[in-house]
Amino acid sequence: MIEVLLSNPWVLVGLKVIAALMMVGAVMTMAGYSVLAERKVSAWMQGRVGPNRTVLPIIGSIPLIGPFLQGLGIFQPLADGLKFLFKEEIVPGHVNKFYYYLAPLVALVPALTTMTVLPFGQMYWPDGSSSILALADLEIGILFVFAVSSLGVYGIVLAGWSSNSKYPFLGGIRSSAQMISYELAMGLSLLPVFLWVAAPGVEVSGLSLSAIANSQQGAAWLVLVQPLSALIFLIALFAETNRLPFDMPESETDLVGGFHTEYGSFKFGIFFVAEYAHIVIGSAIFTVIFLGGWHFLPFLADPWPQTWVGTLIGVGWFLAKTIFLIFFFIWVRWTLPRFRYDQVMQLGWSKLLPLALANLVFYVILVTWIDQSSLLNP
Repeated sequence: MIEVLLSNPWVLVGLKVIAALMMVGAVMTMAGYSVLAERKVSAWMQGRVGPNRTVLPIIGSIPLIGPFLQGLGIFQPLADGLKFLFKEEIVPGHVNKFYYYLAPLVALVPALTTMTVLPFGQMYWPDGSSSILALADLEIGILFVFAVSSLGVYGIVLAGWSSNSKYPFLGGIRSSAQMISYELAMGLSLLPVFLWVAAPGVEVSGLSLSAIANSQQGAAWLVLVQPLSALIFLIALFAETNRLPFDMPESETDLVGGFHTEYGSFKFGIFFVAEYAHIVIGSAIFTVIFLGGWHFLPFLADPWPQTWVGTLIGVGWFLAKTIFLIFFFIWVRWTLPRFRYDQVMQLGWSKLLPLALANLVFYVILVTWIDQSSLLNP
């Protein structure tokens, strides 16, 4: 019966649509609660309480559970979303209205598009076979991620330009310069990963995210094999997501609010959620490439059974790693001071780019030596 249903193309399309909507819901929910985590973690680091007053009428009246959830601030994202939705829409008279309205969507869409090729688990079927849990498991998945995620800067540049104001315009220009500076180092940091995964004789593509994750099953995580690649990628990821200490496009100390100075209400909320959606997707991609994805620990086989239970545990393990990285983003944001703009550019061009090139040359020589040794000593 299941085979007959799956052979129908319309059923497959319907399942893909449902899965896509579930993925969007999951990413947007994680982005919304990342805002709550940011406020709670910063409060914890500064000796404050954080959000603890928002409560739903019915749930809040439940003994023990209601006050506990209220203290955690679980309902705060709902209140924030409604606040942004019902705020008055003020549009300055001097803006270019078409691009002014378009910019928040252009900033959000790339984050929601890159998740289509993001593998987050492995489905084990009753017949013993398995398949990757992803909307589209592309063999060139990482190239797709690079191509689409780099489009997010257009939303910031459009916001800065369409605002017809000096501070937002400077924020947009900073964002484009920062993206170019760190995209080079980020791309070069992943080339050694492709060389390492796509060894001679291996039929899988080194550009496939699922192949990179599966290559770490029962073996060393790539963060241990290539620590410098992981460090460069992580630093560039901070810069790509405009997180402090790299938040040059906003930089409220010298640009008021940066590229979104002229934005308010729900349009500002979209920019806000887009930033955290990029953090969620970026953390998930780092997990897949360098932290073994949904697989257990380095050098250890997955201890869970190859059934639907193992599928759920694997997805949960993947989410745990991703949430840890989101916490790391927040931790760094509330620990390090903001860099100056010249320091950001110097770090990208004078430090990270030469390091990424040297790292690439080292692994090219190492992989070539390993390949030649295996040919001489089969």
